[in-house]
Amino acid sequence: MKHAIITILVVAAFCGATACRQQAGGGDKSKDTATEQGAMVKPVRKFIPALPPSTLNPEEHRAYMVDHYWDKFDFSDTLFIAEVDTSHMATAFAIYAAGYVPDSLAHSAMSRLMQRASTSRKMFDYFMMLSDMVLHDPNSPLRNDEKYIPVLEQAVKSPYYDEYERMPYEFDLKVAMQNRVGHKANDFVYTLATERSARMHSIKADYLLIFISNPGCPMCREIREQLMASPLLNELSERGKFKVLVIYPDNDLVAWREHLNDYPASWINAYDKGGVITRDRLYDLKAIPALYLLDSEKMVMAKDCTDVEYVEHLISEAETI
Repeated sequence: MKHAIITILVVAAFCGATACRQQAGGGDKSKDTATEQGAMVKPVRKFIPALPPSTLNPEEHRAYMVDHYWDKFDFSDTLFIAEVDTSHMATAFAIYAAGYVPDSLAHSAMSRLMQRASTSRKMFDYFMMLSDMVLHDPNSPLRNDEKYIPVLEQAVKSPYYDEYERMPYEFDLKVAMQNRVGHKANDFVYTLATERSARMHSIKADYLLIFISNPGCPMCREIREQLMASPLLNELSERGKFKVLVIYPDNDLVAWREHLNDYPASWINAYDKGGVITRDRLYDLKAIPALYLLDSEKMVMAKDCTDVEYVEHLISEAETI
């Protein structure tokens, strides 16, 4: 039951995020599916995942689907991927990558999938496209570097790509390898409105939330309000265990100063003087806002997320250990 709920939420989240893309790029499909008289309509082609044995418990069900989800997919059939609806396949991919594959099995599962898709350049390109849509697009709620890294690793060593075609994947891989969950976060210098500077690693707290934000950004405001309304985070903040470092990565300091009072005085509100974070690619700034939760040793607990409830969940779990 729990897995079924997760799968439904995965599909709903991804479909909601991609609805605009589908509408904008959909166009008039009637010319592809019917003659001028409307008499000859092509059958709708769909991918149906493998069905697990009914005797499996939820854990076994998930493990089975990690290994067998794509068993009925013909990776040699390039005509199928030319005719099937892209949104249908993107959703199927999302269910697999986010609904079944845990981060602990991400490397083996996603590597194997891309190896199976290596039957032809067309098929490999198609699964690279699906991976980018679901796991890498800044607007995807299922964006996940741990699952995208093995995809990129397969791309940079694929015989289908020459050295120039590999370059964007090599760049994305380098960025994705930064600040991974369970690894130490990249340090940087932050500068306050008083022009006093300090290093992020010097901040003492059991939990440090790096909040990469822009002034006037609507989603940044939503996250700020959620953080301010959290009983758990407020309590930990009052006890000195939880701190927030709001970092502005751009160079319009006039706009930044105009919005200084938008944030609680207890938060560290700073900017990236000289644009070092951007220049040295210390953090992935393709999507703002972004939250990075660090522990007392500055190890990454959550990377590039926007989910305050998830941050609360991680801290609650850590507090009960």
